[in-house]
Amino acid sequence: MGKIQVLDEQLANQIAAGEVVERPASVIKELVENAIDAGSSVIDITIEEGGLSFIRVTDNGSGIEPADMETAFQRHATSKISSSSDLFKIASLGFRGEALPSIAAVSRLECVSSIDSTGLAQRLLIEGGTVTANEPANAPQGTDMSVRDLFYNTPARLKYMKAIQTELGHITDYVYRIALAHPGIAITLKHNGSVLLRTLGTGDRLQVIAAVYGTNTAKAMLKVEGETSDYDLRGFISKPELTRANRNGMTVIVNGRYIRSHAVNQAILQAYHTLLPINRFPIVVLEIGMHPSLLDVNVHPSKMEVRFSKENELRTLVEQAVKGALGQVRHIPGPAEKQEREKPLFVQDAISFHRPDPLSMPWGQERSLSNPGGGSGAPGGSSNPPGGGFNTGKPAELSTSAASTGSSHNSSFPQLPKRDYVPKDAMERLYKPAEQREESVREAAAPWEQAAPALQAAEETAAPPPAPESEPPAGEANERPDGTPAFPDLYWIGQLHGTYIVAQAEEGLYLIDQHAAHERINYEYYFQKFGNPQAASQQLLVPLTLEFTSGEAEQLRGMINLFLEAGVELEPFGAQTFLVRAYPEWFPQGEEQAIIEEMAELLLSERKSINIAKLREKAAIMCSCKASIKANDRKTREEGEALLARLAACNQPYTCPHGRPIVVHLSTYQLEKMFKRVMS
Repeated sequence: MGKIQVLDEQLANQIAAGEVVERPASVIKELVENAIDAGSSVIDITIEEGGLSFIRVTDNGSGIEPADMETAFQRHATSKISSSSDLFKIASLGFRGEALPSIAAVSRLECVSSIDSTGLAQRLLIEGGTVTANEPANAPQGTDMSVRDLFYNTPARLKYMKAIQTELGHITDYVYRIALAHPGIAITLKHNGSVLLRTLGTGDRLQVIAAVYGTNTAKAMLKVEGETSDYDLRGFISKPELTRANRNGMTVIVNGRYIRSHAVNQAILQAYHTLLPINRFPIVVLEIGMHPSLLDVNVHPSKMEVRFSKENELRTLVEQAVKGALGQVRHIPGPAEKQEREKPLFVQDAISFHRPDPLSMPWGQERSLSNPGGGSGAPGGSSNPPGGGFNTGKPAELSTSAASTGSSHNSSFPQLPKRDYVPKDAMERLYKPAEQREESVREAAAPWEQAAPALQAAEETAAPPPAPESEPPAGEANERPDGTPAFPDLYWIGQLHGTYIVAQAEEGLYLIDQHAAHERINYEYYFQKFGNPQAASQQLLVPLTLEFTSGEAEQLRGMINLFLEAGVELEPFGAQTFLVRAYPEWFPQGEEQAIIEEMAELLLSERKSINIAKLREKAAIMCSCKASIKANDRKTREEGEALLARLAACNQPYTCPHGRPIVVHLSTYQLEKMFKRVMS
C-alpha cells in the first residue's frame, strides 16, 4: 500500500489557514477587502479582546446570492477570475478564493447576506469548517460577517498570539491604511465599544489623514502630483520637520491596494535627501494608479508584495514628484509664515523711540542732533561701543522718559574706533528703503576675503565660490528663478553662546546653527567639486600610507577605480598597505588622510551596494563636516553677515547634509503674544 495520500478538505483548509490567517488582523484584512470588492460605501468593523474573541465586519455592498453561500466557503472558489489570463490584469483586492474557507476552518463563523433592499437574506453558520446551518433570514442589503473564538480548534496557534494590545495594534495599522487607500468609503472601527476610527467617506484623503494622524499633521502635509504615460501619482507627504522614528508612517497604495515596496520607499527617501535627520522618516500617503497588466500581485499569499514591470520609470516619477512638492515651501521649523488668527482683542500702543533723519548719520552727529542744547546725560564710560561678535550694535537707545520729555543728552558721546570696514547697524538697515538695504547686504556679503581670520582660514581650505554679485540677495523676491521659495532676507543681530546666529527679518526672529549652516555651504561646494575631481588632483612628493587587515586590503584592491573616480590615486604596497599618490587639492587641509580612510571604511561597509554617486555624496559630507566652523566659535558681525549671505545662495539652505535643521523661526505674532502686546 502506498504511503502518499490526499489530505481531507478540512485538514487542508486548516493548513491553508496558517498562510492566510496569521492573526486577527489577517481576518479583518480579508473580510474588508471582500467588502470593498463588493462595491461597499460603508464598512463597519467591530472587535472585542483584540479580535480573538469576536470580529464583525458589516458592509452595504452587492451581497452574496443565496445559491452561492456554501460555494463561497469552498477552497479556490471566487467570482473575480475565471481563466489564467485574468491573473495578468487583476483589478480586485481579492482573487485567490482562499480567505473565507481558511477563516471558517479556525473559527465559529456566521455570514448573513442580502443582494437587494427587499430585506430577504440568507444566513450561513460554519463551525471549524463544518456547515451547521444554511437558512433564510432578514437583513438589509450587504453582508454581515461575524467571526467568534478565532483559533479555538488550533490551540497551538492560539498560544502564540501576542497580548491584546499588540494584536489591536496590528488591526488598527491595517484599518488606518485601508481607510487612507479608500477615502470614498466611510469606515468605522470599534474595539470593546470604543470608537478608534471614523471616516466620512467624502473622498477627501486629507480628512482621513486628520482622522488617523491628527488635525495638526493633516495641516502640515504637502500635496504631491505626477504622471507619465504609464503611471499616475497622487497623495500627500509631510514637511521635513514632521517625522517619525520608523517607516510605519509611509503608506504606498497601488490601484487601491496597500502594499510594501522597497523600491518606492527608497525613491521617497531619496527625494528627502539631506532634509531628514538620521533614522527619521516622513509621513507619506501616496496612491499610484496604473494599468493592471503592469502589476503582478500574485507574489505572496498576503498580497502585500507586488512586482512592477517598469520599476525604474516609477521610481523616477516618485522621486521627482516628491522633490517637486518639497521644493515649493521653506523648510524652517516654527509657526506658519502666514498664521491665521482672529482680530486681537487688545493691541498695546507703541511709542516710537526713533527719529527718522538721524538714522542715516554717524553716531556722534546723531546724538548731537538729538540734543542740540547739550546738557547732562549718561557718562561716556557707560557706553557700549561696538567690537567683536556680541557688541556690534548701536549704543543704547533713548529711554522712554528721555524720548517723551525731551531731556538732554551728552553731545560728546564716544566715537567709533577707526577701522577699514564697518558695516551699517542691522536696525539702521532695516529702516532703510528696500533698494538701499539690498545694496548694504551685498556690500557686506560679497568680499568673503575680508572676513575675520578665523572664518577666513576655514574658507581658504574649502574655498567656496562667492555668491554672484549680479543676483539680488535671497528674500527680496518671493521666489527664486527656479520657482522655489526664496530664503528669508536675514539681518544679523548677534550670536548666542558662540553657536547660534541671531537674525531678524520681516517675519520675525530667526536662530541659525552656524555649524550646520557652514556644513550646508561646504557640502554643496564639495559635492560640485567631486563631480570633476581629477581636474584638481595633485600629486604628492611623499605618499600617504594606509594600513588595513588582509581581508580589508583584498576587498579594496577591487575598488581602486572608485577611489580614482573620486580623485584619489591609491596604489597597493604589500599585503596590507596602500600608498596614496594623489588626492584633490581642495580636500580640507590637515584632514586628507582621515577623509581617505573614512572613504575606505565606507566602501568596505557598503560593499556591493556602493557606487560612485553614493561615494561622491558621502565624501562630500565628510569634507564639509571637517571643514566647517564648530560650536563655541565666536564670530564677528562681518563673519556672520557673510555666512548668512552664503547660506541664502545655497540650493537647499534649510538642513545640513545630515538632515538637521539650520534655521528655526519665531514669528512676530508669537513674540507679541509672549509679551502680551497682542491678546487674542
